Parts: sequence; structure tokens; C-alpha cells
Amino acid sequence: MSAQTDKIIAATRGWIGTPYRHQASVLGVGCDCLGLIRGVWQEIYGEPAIEIPPYAQFEKDATGAARLLNAAQNYLYEAEAPFGAGQVLLFQLHRKIPPRHCGIIINNSKFIHAQERLGVVEVNLDKRWMRRIHSIYSFPEKV
Repeated sequence: MSAQTDKIIAATRGWIGTPYRHQASVLGVGCDCLGLIRGVWQEIYGEPAIEIPPYAQFEKDATGAARLLNAAQNYLYEAEAPFGAGQVLLFQLHRKIPPRHCGIIINNSKFIHAQERLGVVEVNLDKRWMRRIHSIYSFPEKV
């Protein structure tokens, strides 16, 4: 693993236990899945994370749901399978709606994400999650 991958994993694990808070990105106080990515970004790059327009918590419309995919495409690098540690997974929770959930891969069988009622947790990347993977992205190499 590269030094950057190690730093991404360490930063991501540092968020474990942070409560779930919609649209938040404050370590130990609250975040949602996108807020987790934004918080790790800020720790890795030392600069404020990307600004995302407000979004609904239980978004069902394709237009609003596409914000997560658009942010990934604009700030991260699309990667190909197989995925690896430190990469971002986008999950498509409903067939007809763009991906609206994300997490960071820890190893081949675990990832970390922010989940309602649980907060930031490390979970198994089991068949249920595997079949929902929409795309894989990598953080840019730090310059």
C-alpha cells in the first residue's frame, strides 16, 4: 500500500463512532456518507472539502440523487475493478436512481460508511453490498 492509501485508511478509521447527521461533516459530531468523504478529503489534502448544494435525506428524484455521482466524477478519479484499499465506492440503492450512498474501502472485505441510526461504522462488504456497487473512485494523488 502507498503512504497516501495508509493515510486515507487511518483518516477514515478516525471517523468511526461519529454520529449520523444529514449534510454534516464534523469529526466526532456528525456526518452522513458524503460528509465522511468530505472529512477524509480535508484531512488528506489540508484544504476544505468540496461544497455540495443542499440535498434531501431520502432523495428519490433522479435529478437530485445525481449530485453524488457528479461530485465523484468532478473531484475523484474513476477506477476499474477490482477495487482496492482507500478507494471510494458508490452504491446504487435503487435500480432507477443514480447512486446515492458511498463508503471507503478498508480491504477486500470491509468498508467504512455513515449509516443512519448507527453513525460511522466499519462493516463487511458482503454480497448485499457488492451487488449494489455502481462505481469505484480513487482520491487524486497528493501533490
